[in-house]
Amino acid sequence: MKTQAIDVRGATKNFRLHTQGDVEIGVFQDLSLTVEFGSCVALHGPSGCGKSTLLRALYANYRIDRGSIRVRHDQGWVDMAIATPREILAVRQRSLGYVSQFLRVIPRVATLDIVAEPLRQRGVPDDVARDQAVILLRRLNVPERLWELAPATFSGGEQQRVNIARGFIAGFPIMLLDEPTAALDAENRAVVKEIILEAKAEGRAIVGIFHDAEIRAAVCDQLFELAQFKAAA
Repeated sequence: MKTQAIDVRGATKNFRLHTQGDVEIGVFQDLSLTVEFGSCVALHGPSGCGKSTLLRALYANYRIDRGSIRVRHDQGWVDMAIATPREILAVRQRSLGYVSQFLRVIPRVATLDIVAEPLRQRGVPDDVARDQAVILLRRLNVPERLWELAPATFSGGEQQRVNIARGFIAGFPIMLLDEPTAALDAENRAVVKEIILEAKAEGRAIVGIFHDAEIRAAVCDQLFELAQFKAAA
């Protein structure tokens, strides 16, 4: 029997538009979701149903209004809906990785150091972290001439591959993926597919948004339909 990695119960999220007369926009209501280690769940539904909002709530970038979002951490659970900043940081450093659609980095930091940083944060020696970064950058076809450059001027596809390398390097037991192949060509989509399948085989839990139907069919075990939890406006 597989172990649960994520357990969401009764999650409700609304946005209040303070600049527009405090109008409240409902995103999702009474949403419940469980994700097991060794599985990949695709968040699915029409535009505006709350896929990205849920992914960000799992990572505690957004706070929900009601409910719980429990994430497995250090043999126990942390409720990301009420966790302290210190608890959230610990979860992000050891248990929960996130590959967003966009690479957000400090200007002038070399690509190799950006990818290696999650390992350094876990106490891995610098030379070992950089060696692992080299392996992933090569696998994702990021040219060696770019490794010592800051990625701010890279193409969208190059930035996305750097983002994926940074997200997967630390071997987080739980991964959140926001359209990881959106800016990639067929060759690099195939590489990312292999990386995701390997992560599943290692027993990691994955939750993602996959607009690429081919990739979604290849890596996901379950479609989680958000439209059924759409909150009233």
